Amino acid sequence: MQINSPEFKQNAHIALHDASLQKALGNLKAGFPEKRAAAVARMPEFEQLRDEARDLKNHILENLDIYLEQFESKVVENGGHVHWCRTAEDAQKQILEICRQVDAKTVTKGKSMVSEEINLNEYLEANGIQPIETDLGEYILQLRHDHPSHIIAPAIHLNLEDVSEAFHQAHHRPKSDDPAVLMKEAREMLRKKFVAADVGITGANFFVAETGSTIIVTNEGNGDLTQTLPKTHIVVTSIEKVVPTLEDMTLFLRLLARSATGQEFTVYNTLSTGPRREGDVDGPENFHVVLVDNGRSDMVGTEFQEMLRCIRCSACMNHCPVYGAVGGHAYGWVYPGPMGSVLTPQMIGIEKAGNLPNASTFCGKCESVCPVRIPLPKLMRHWREKEFEKHLSPKAVRWGLAGWGFFAKRPALYRTLSTTSNWFLRTLAGKKGKIKKLPLAGGWTDWRDMPAPSGKTFMQQWKENKR
Repeated sequence: MQINSPEFKQNAHIALHDASLQKALGNLKAGFPEKRAAAVARMPEFEQLRDEARDLKNHILENLDIYLEQFESKVVENGGHVHWCRTAEDAQKQILEICRQVDAKTVTKGKSMVSEEINLNEYLEANGIQPIETDLGEYILQLRHDHPSHIIAPAIHLNLEDVSEAFHQAHHRPKSDDPAVLMKEAREMLRKKFVAADVGITGANFFVAETGSTIIVTNEGNGDLTQTLPKTHIVVTSIEKVVPTLEDMTLFLRLLARSATGQEFTVYNTLSTGPRREGDVDGPENFHVVLVDNGRSDMVGTEFQEMLRCIRCSACMNHCPVYGAVGGHAYGWVYPGPMGSVLTPQMIGIEKAGNLPNASTFCGKCESVCPVRIPLPKLMRHWREKEFEKHLSPKAVRWGLAGWGFFAKRPALYRTLSTTSNWFLRTLAGKKGKIKKLPLAGGWTDWRDMPAPSGKTFMQQWKENKR
């Protein structure tokens, strides 16, 4: 996937004026947040589970090497193979080698953001292997030569007419505005692909050190067909998704579905524990797990370690006013929304992704709904600090901060300036108590009126309340 994060501002401008996209995003605003709220309301212990999940994730990250080695040992004991890949290129080459070992021509794939991260589809195609996305949303995007704009709903930026047109062009069948007809059409097209595939590739929502198992959660069942019908099953996942035990896994599953789609539980929760055993009625002959680092181990022990708690539920982007306005493609790479604004700079560099941690209102909604309590605004602020330290911030921003710093270091001058500014803004607002246009603040007042200040500065109010 091409990196377009440096063009975030241009991408956002285009997205805001895209009527079709705005129509599709309207469905998001009325969907996932309301369903999550209803699901949480039915679970009195939800906040307690969030605390437990946060603490468990912290424990895992502090002992990551131990659990990863335990997982590898169990996979090998079960007859499988584990491959350690430091970079995206290492993962690409390893997966291609496994495919070539079985002379694969076609590969079916379940939804996997890590495979998007390592640009797997394009790499396989360039080496003569045809990948076929089997998740309905991903399948639609593949037909359109498009990329996901959301983690759990990859085609959320599309409307029904877009899907109908894509199917008509690819399947040469009449257009339909009936979702059931379109789903049946996709099922008919994909069924023979499942049967003919030489290799099945899935991601993993979690993998279990205790048993050497991987688990995928889906609502379509395509993941089951992808990992049981081909002779070889490849799991591609990132290192931080390990959990110690099956019981620990269930804790995260209780949080994941409610935070993501507002379901009590996803429809399919499928565990894989090695290749087919003697007496098994189905399953692959070969089982491989490709563990991808790609910058994650560099986050351990740093101020960004908390980001590794993420369980990819999408709650942060579902509630983010910026994502809700511009969609996922504006972010310019694999991971959109608040979690992407923290993760993307780590993977492609703050030099390319500096716009993302700045594309936030810091309203804190993302942190308030995160099932593992990741302090996303704080982590975005850390990236802003690093951008400033590297002199990557725009000159206007740097001069503005320098000016503020000059006054902040001189309390008497700061109080005089704030008192004068307070009086000026109240005068400018007049009797209506709001300001329609404000110099140097057009980005705010072009879209909304600015309320007049109260008449007293923060320091004055602080002293009064303290007394």
